[in-house]
Amino acid sequence: MDDILDVGCMLATMTPELQKQHGDMVIYEIIQILKEIFERQAYQERYKTSKALFQCKMSEGSPVGAHVMGYIQTLEKLGFPLMDELATDIILQSLLDGFKPSVLNFIMNEINKTLPELLGMLRNAKSVSMPKDQS
Repeated sequence: MDDILDVGCMLATMTPELQKQHGDMVIYEIIQILKEIFERQAYQERYKTSKALFQCKMSEGSPVGAHVMGYIQTLEKLGFPLMDELATDIILQSLLDGFKPSVLNFIMNEINKTLPELLGMLRNAKSVSMPKDQS
């Protein structure tokens, strides 16, 4: 009886087209089909987001980290969090040439920082090394 109620509730929330397609199925079959649909959408979103992240370059005048953090957070929400080391590498590779001394220092000294600490360090490096009208 509970399965009939569950299927009825689920069908009631679907569009009429989906109701026609799935009206004679048991709840498990409906869940499997919906899971497949949403997994495909999640894959496409993950691909699009990771492509944008890996091609991302900081633009002049933009805040440090803002150009990549949205992509990193989106991947995390999609269930694909980046390891901190990979996220750090992507951030460092996406920076403007003016950050080369800071990036070199970071790599040569094998500095181990969390992402928020890294962004704070880069913001500080930007404010120290660049005139106020460019930061």
